[in-house]
Amino acid sequence: MKYLSTRGDATLRGFSDILLEGLAPDGGLYLPTHYPQVDAATLARWRGLSYADLAFEILSLYIDDIPAADLKRLVHATYTEAVFGTPEITPLKPLGDGLALQALSNGPTLAFKDMAMQLLGNLFEYELGRRGETLNILGATSGDTGSAAEYAMRGKTGVNVFMLSPHGRMSPFQQAQMFSLQDANIHNLAVEGVFDDCQDIVKAVSNDLEFKRRHKIGTVNSINWARLLAQVVYYFAGYFQATKTNDERVSFAVPSGNFGNICAGHVARSMGLPIHRLVLATNENDVLDEFFRTGTYRVRGSAETFETSSPSMDISKASNFERFVFDLLGRDAARTRELFGAGVSQQGGFTLTAEEHARCAGFGFVSGRSTHADRLATIAATWRETGVLVDTHTADGLKVAREHRDAGVPMIVLETALPAKFAATITEALGADAPVPPRPAALAGLEALPRRFTVVPPDAAAVKAFIEAHAG
Repeated sequence: MKYLSTRGDATLRGFSDILLEGLAPDGGLYLPTHYPQVDAATLARWRGLSYADLAFEILSLYIDDIPAADLKRLVHATYTEAVFGTPEITPLKPLGDGLALQALSNGPTLAFKDMAMQLLGNLFEYELGRRGETLNILGATSGDTGSAAEYAMRGKTGVNVFMLSPHGRMSPFQQAQMFSLQDANIHNLAVEGVFDDCQDIVKAVSNDLEFKRRHKIGTVNSINWARLLAQVVYYFAGYFQATKTNDERVSFAVPSGNFGNICAGHVARSMGLPIHRLVLATNENDVLDEFFRTGTYRVRGSAETFETSSPSMDISKASNFERFVFDLLGRDAARTRELFGAGVSQQGGFTLTAEEHARCAGFGFVSGRSTHADRLATIAATWRETGVLVDTHTADGLKVAREHRDAGVPMIVLETALPAKFAATITEALGADAPVPPRPAALAGLEALPRRFTVVPPDAAAVKAFIEAHAG
């Protein structure tokens, strides 16, 4: 399997190269030259596999430059009950009326990002060891990617992490998770801006090819194909749990800000997994909902990006979106380059033609928006009716999922984080007698631990200078 850039760079690369590279040299994102197709016989063979064995089968379709025995060992070392809390790894929680939550947040940082990041850490260490190289990871987070990456990479041989986050815009728990880490290879940079500023810096540094190559800069954001590939697995796992036969269809509702989580669903559907709808849920930062409703992708600046109670979705420039639009346009790299190059960078967005926008329905996408009031109401109703406590982002997904249910089609809502990370909003939703959201014993007293981070301006040059001073 080879990988191409969404913007037309003619050089095809293998998986191990793009694992360490992140963005393509032309500024595009990597995708496989084709999506391997899964038929009913394959689904029947995969049904009943353990999560680790299922992950190996799916990853093997896309990775042919890591020996199968090594890949299987890495996957089995990643997806264990000891790390994720249950033998199913991503069990379903039925809510009634055809709705279920898929538990993706039982890993070390209580967020779905662990599902891919734990594997990515093991893949990085393996590949760097094989090459005798080091890697300086540069990432941006609006809350959960950062802690998931840092917990996956802490202590890894040959890896340093430089994680950018918007200063003061994460929940207290999220800040404590990241900033309390004292590992020498972890560096937290709090950017005086919003998440999109952090993301722009990552892309600016990655687009400086001389600096990127000199300092061996890699990425862990969902622009890294390996991370998105790992997320494809849990769509298959959720499908097998929700169905009994391989001709049934299932819908997935996904809280989304950066379009990585739901893009993995797009890949699974493109492979042939019987997905009826991919329901995209945004918060007040509704750039993606606006696109699916109107065909206009309008990037908002810092002043127009709202600070909300589902902060991991406070994003107004979805870095993974380019992959879907590339497929939507029939993999027309020139048109994709026109839209995301001149369109986004110079004009702040673009509008598809009516014919181009109409194709979205053929890919199964629908969308909706959730507000703070909606989150409070959904958290309260879900607790009252089912006894299940959900976090703010999952509440966004549930609210929009209920608007797009089809009779006879199960709706799986991807749980994106545990409520312990957003205790203040849980209390606001349920009142003074709200249950204390449980957290693992290892995270008790987290907010009281000493913190280590550096505040920097929203400037790529300042971040480059920090990397120059601290890179391994």
